[in-house]
Amino acid sequence: MPLGNSDILDPEGGANQSGLRDQNARLVLSYIRRHGAMPSAEIARRSGLSAQTVSNIIRALEAEDLLLRGKAVKGKVGKPSIPVKLNPSGVNALGLSIGRRSAELVLIDFNGTQLASIGTSYPYPTIEGVFTFLRTGIDKIFSESPKSRDRVTGIGIARPSKLWDWLEVVDAPEDAMRKWQDLDLEQAVSQETGLEVYVENDATSACVAEHLLGRGSEFSDFAYIFMGAFVGGGLVLNGKVFPGRTGNAAALGPMPVPDGKGGTTELLNVASLHVLETALDRSGLDPMTLRHNPNDWSFCKAQVTDWVDQTSQYLALASAAILSVIEVEAILIDGAMPRSVCTRLVEKTKTQFDQLELAVIKRPTIEHAKVGRSARSLGAALLPIHARYFLA
Repeated sequence: MPLGNSDILDPEGGANQSGLRDQNARLVLSYIRRHGAMPSAEIARRSGLSAQTVSNIIRALEAEDLLLRGKAVKGKVGKPSIPVKLNPSGVNALGLSIGRRSAELVLIDFNGTQLASIGTSYPYPTIEGVFTFLRTGIDKIFSESPKSRDRVTGIGIARPSKLWDWLEVVDAPEDAMRKWQDLDLEQAVSQETGLEVYVENDATSACVAEHLLGRGSEFSDFAYIFMGAFVGGGLVLNGKVFPGRTGNAAALGPMPVPDGKGGTTELLNVASLHVLETALDRSGLDPMTLRHNPNDWSFCKAQVTDWVDQTSQYLALASAAILSVIEVEAILIDGAMPRSVCTRLVEKTKTQFDQLELAVIKRPTIEHAKVGRSARSLGAALLPIHARYFLA
């Protein structure tokens, strides 16, 4: 059972008033999610809740199949302590990523572990095609895991802001793309699935996944760069994803960078998979092969090498721009590409960044993010779980 749909709060302490029961239950779940299995006494000590309050909450959450008791741990003095942990099968959620070149649907458990994944690629997204994919994808996932359907708490949607704006870039017919502008996506998906729907910018969703499932435990402040059809990003400050006023904080794509001709251009025009696709097309290779063979780009080694060289220069400049405004510990880079290609991109970006003259800026760690190509859809799936069961 969901605990309600309150605002996300900072889980630094609780209260014992009965009117804050939902907040306290979220607080207990949040500590367990963040720190792993722990006994009720430790949760009480960390949260400031009374031992009795924590004990009552744990019993209630166990009754709702949200928590599991572990094996008793014997200490030197007193009764053995019994750690409690999240019940992975207690809650499931769906996540749909709608990209300009591909879509992915995933099913996750309460821990955020991916249980199923289905993907498709296309020259450009149409409403009819995406909803057909959603419908058939859900049927396929639940035909293989029927028990999960009853435990699904909602569906998250990750999509680019103003999906309809890049008509010429994705070579799509205007009428097909403009339909997205008139669509109430949240309402349409709710009617299609019967589920509660949460919609977020795709790069922000990917950042959520990295924060909660990836390297968020290592860095309390980091900038996140995701290379998709277009480059996007996210920002984590003080251990929280910072979405900004409109959900587009650290979007990165519109960032002005030198165009090599004495002027400027947007980062997305010179650092994105679309740039690589264009290079392949000019070489007589099918750009869609990148999508059809997501783990093997050996068919275009020369073009990938050139793309890594160019893209790394611009990512280094973008990183410097970020750091000139906000101090972060790390720049984490990920994308919809083979792991080996992303590793090369990260290493080359480090090299390019080290060559910049940055007298005042403290140089951050520039490293590979952890979650990988499915970050957008996994982040989307995390949205309903964390909105309904956790504080942050």
